[in-house]
Amino acid sequence: MIGLLQRVSRARVAVAGETIGAIDRGLLVLVGVQRGDTEARAERLLERLLGYRVFPDASERMNLSLRDIDGGLLLVPQFTLAADTRKGTRPGFSSAAPPDEGRRLFELLLERARAECAAVQSGRFGADMQVELVNDGPVTFWLET
Repeated sequence: MIGLLQRVSRARVAVAGETIGAIDRGLLVLVGVQRGDTEARAERLLERLLGYRVFPDASERMNLSLRDIDGGLLLVPQFTLAADTRKGTRPGFSSAAPPDEGRRLFELLLERARAECAAVQSGRFGADMQVELVNDGPVTFWLET
């Protein structure tokens, strides 16, 4: 499972012009599900997202996690993260999980996140979404389980 996390001062996701999820300070995470991903990988990704130290402490060092700052978490499904871009000029998607499995694991990740963190919002699996964010830093990390 892939999580492209971005530390944000604010972010929102809209479908057909309607905002369906928004956060202030926290993490926007684009989530890609690959063939062979499991519930255990989804749980490990969530553990890493909530505990990854990307927020500055009093000394301006990245020592604080999302849990430490009580920040927002915006999870957005993005199957294109699983693209194979090693050759040619068109990505291949054979490594992406089938849609039903991708949806199941994304929804599991979202359900577990809501049980762990108060301020969780999400995009909509399979929808054409518009994502806006203010990347704070910029700080962006690729996490893979």
